Amino acid sequence: MDYASDNNRDSQILSVDGISKKFGGVQALFDVSFSLNQGSITSMIGPNGAGKSTFINVATGIYVPDTGRISFKGQNITALPAHAVAYLGIGRTFQLQELFSNLTVLENAMVGCHTKSRCGMFSVGFKLPYAKAEERRIREEAMGNLEMIGLAHRASDTISRIPLGERKLVGIARVLSMQPKLLMLDEPVGGLAAHETKKLEKVLHTLVEKGLTLLLVEHNMPFVMSISQRVIVLDSGKKLVEGPPEKVRTDKRVIKAYLGEEA
Repeated sequence: MDYASDNNRDSQILSVDGISKKFGGVQALFDVSFSLNQGSITSMIGPNGAGKSTFINVATGIYVPDTGRISFKGQNITALPAHAVAYLGIGRTFQLQELFSNLTVLENAMVGCHTKSRCGMFSVGFKLPYAKAEERRIREEAMGNLEMIGLAHRASDTISRIPLGERKLVGIARVLSMQPKLLMLDEPVGGLAAHETKKLEKVLHTLVEKGLTLLLVEHNMPFVMSISQRVIVLDSGKKLVEGPPEKVRTDKRVIKAYLGEEA
């Protein structure tokens, strides 16, 4: 399944212009600007409190910025609510996956499909014919997403029975069911073993090959530097550096502030 119809990888999918957000006396974001190209992998790094998660919450409609503008595929989404942003094609995962531990892997993956279902709860609950057909479609689509991330064999297992790395993959499968064009992942490899990180990296490359654009918020620097085409560094809510991994890795301010070495 292709998740983006625009195959021009040089086209701009997200434009962020002068975004600021304040909580009381804390300036979480200040005049942040950058853009993402279709089919790219970009990582956003910085210490705790730098504004990374706040940015994701602003971009996905959970918070409304105080100033600035965010455009997605040319449309102003700055003040849209979260459900409208998701419907347009921006998906996200969370640091702690919001999965249902008493449901199976397949059932969790199907939850994302239901957000775009044409059937209401009434028709599903009463098992009306068109609702049954829609449920079959959702099940097939969710199973396809599990096959893509290599978890089809886990479809009937409950979430509580699978390890953390696979739970994170299920979280991605659930978001994919919403058919996003841009996917934002918050700490995708946090807590994962080396072999789990490698598996996730392969999955992410597969998604990009199918047209998805990725923005990762991550602390694992080796992972960031190996997977990203561009890296954005936030410091106290401000954009400190932006560029290819090689540039960011050797920037004296980044070395001093984030890699624990003297500039």
